[in-house]
Amino acid sequence: MNKQLQQIIHIPPNPPVSPTHQPTEKVYAALIEPKHANTIIRRLNQIAPLQNLQHLKRIQKKQLQGGKPELYVVLCLASENETKSNRMPPDVEDIVNSYHLTPFITEVNKYAALSKEEWEEQCKLWPTSYHPPTYNIPGITGFSEEDSKAVFNFMKSTVELAKSGDHLIVNAAMIVDPLVGQIIASACDEVCSWHTGTSKAKTETCDFKQLEGFTSHVDANITAKDITFLSNGSANNLQQCYKAVSCLNPWWFAQQSFHSSPCYCHPLRHASIVAIEASAARDRHLFPGFGHNEKSYGVDCNSSSSVSLAKRQRVDLENVKNSGEQDANTEGSNSLGRPYLCTGYDIYLIWEPCAMCAMALVHQRIRRIFYALPNPETGALGSVHRLQGEKSLNHHYAVFRVVMPELEFPVER
Repeated sequence: MNKQLQQIIHIPPNPPVSPTHQPTEKVYAALIEPKHANTIIRRLNQIAPLQNLQHLKRIQKKQLQGGKPELYVVLCLASENETKSNRMPPDVEDIVNSYHLTPFITEVNKYAALSKEEWEEQCKLWPTSYHPPTYNIPGITGFSEEDSKAVFNFMKSTVELAKSGDHLIVNAAMIVDPLVGQIIASACDEVCSWHTGTSKAKTETCDFKQLEGFTSHVDANITAKDITFLSNGSANNLQQCYKAVSCLNPWWFAQQSFHSSPCYCHPLRHASIVAIEASAARDRHLFPGFGHNEKSYGVDCNSSSSVSLAKRQRVDLENVKNSGEQDANTEGSNSLGRPYLCTGYDIYLIWEPCAMCAMALVHQRIRRIFYALPNPETGALGSVHRLQGEKSLNHHYAVFRVVMPELEFPVER
């Protein structure tokens, strides 16, 4: 495996815009001799500063085939109806005459780029400067080698979860506390679940107090019982395989008829939703005195979710365990402070989430979303919509696509 092919790509809140669709400004430019560049630029900065185009670089460098560079300089602004013969400032005309320049009118981008992708598009028109916005979310401006390794490892675990059970391919979600590098909850799609005559696990409950490290029994038949992943199959077989992925095909369950075994269908139980449910159940176990009177909480053992009693952000788990010996409603227990939902957590997904799942993750205050594969028809974080850039929302997470060639599923249609 070539590690250079592995990438973590930030999906910006707004899609990149082609320079032809961005507001532009007309300027005078000219080809200059490289040996005169410093003198000309210093003079132009004095007599014709680009006050409203501070993102614009004054020089454009082009490399000729022979290796000799060509330098073009922005002389000054030019308006729509002006001509290059009579509207340049006299001082600029003096420079033109002194160095025997041949001015021409060209267009440059009027506003600074808001994303790296937009900046790359702008530079195709004329070089500009790009200053990434200051974010409080790590990863926007790049990952360290250690953090990248952690991201790839968690994504590998998520992919293995998606392949669990007779090579069935489903969407999978894994909620992670990045501060301690531990999995908080994980889940697969549960839109359709099958029950066998001998299994009663669906109606049973597991008491968290009896399970130090709770891991539910994953039903290998949670989705598309008769659909098998064929790594070397035809395009039609592969396309049929992924019809069971909830975020890719939200209405797939309604188009099926199940005769071989009884089936339970719930259209909202996408992997992200089930993982959120498991994370909430974990919170109720760790903080039983916060808004709940029950002494224990039952969780469906037949669910494909698994809960790890990892440390919560800014919470010492040992203190939580010690406080469990005290009354849950005492002031000492409450002083620990229950964290708010999934604040500070990351979530790893195989497929880009749909709008429902993406909005649920907004409500949960997820910090970062990592997904491996795009969702070309219903994706809400880059492919069709960009919910992370919706200004009306009261929470915004950072979104990344994790490119790992050895883990790619052939989902292109």
